[in-house]
Amino acid sequence: MTCRLCAVLWFFVSLQLKIYAMSKKKIALIVIALLVIDQVVKIMIKTNMTINEAITVFPSWFFIRFIENPGAAFGMQIGGEFGKLALSIFRLALSGALIWYICKLIKKQAPAGVVMGFGLILAGALGNIIDSAFYGLIFSESTYTQAAAFVPFGTGYAGFLHGKVVDMLYFPLVSGVYPSWFPFVGGDSFTFFSPIFNIADSYITIGVLYLIIFQRKYFK
Repeated sequence: MTCRLCAVLWFFVSLQLKIYAMSKKKIALIVIALLVIDQVVKIMIKTNMTINEAITVFPSWFFIRFIENPGAAFGMQIGGEFGKLALSIFRLALSGALIWYICKLIKKQAPAGVVMGFGLILAGALGNIIDSAFYGLIFSESTYTQAAAFVPFGTGYAGFLHGKVVDMLYFPLVSGVYPSWFPFVGGDSFTFFSPIFNIADSYITIGVLYLIIFQRKYFK
């Protein structure tokens, strides 16, 4: 576990060093490339795997496990069609605000690190917006026995802004049982980290953590 923590810290340090050498144009290209990677991976998963199918990457702690998420990030649910529509509209509004703010940062010649941090968040938000906006229009429904396939536009499993987000990254790092004396859940089994998420969620998480870690450097 200590080695993994060191690896995470080194990742953020190396990311900071690389961002120093980047121009705003390079950052924009990186954000676009990250968005493309997110979509390519999701399409490959959706068209080649059935719901809940899993592929072992590293035994006991890293799996590719395909699920579809009708709600928010990390598998969290928002009930009903209205909840799904409200979430999609919120994502669109947030992405619009981020685009406006990033353009403002660039005009003010803000540090590249700030632009990159918000750019990562934008790439993640757009990645999940594409799923919810268009996947229901262009894919057949994924089931426990059959992978999805491309269909003529508008004949898919759901309408505009009602598609499901593709999740696939599963890291059950630690599993065990709560001590019997533990309040409310004593004796129950647990898994850390149990949520299944996607690459776009990772972009958002990394972007937020990056801005938090280096906030004193960038924000007065």
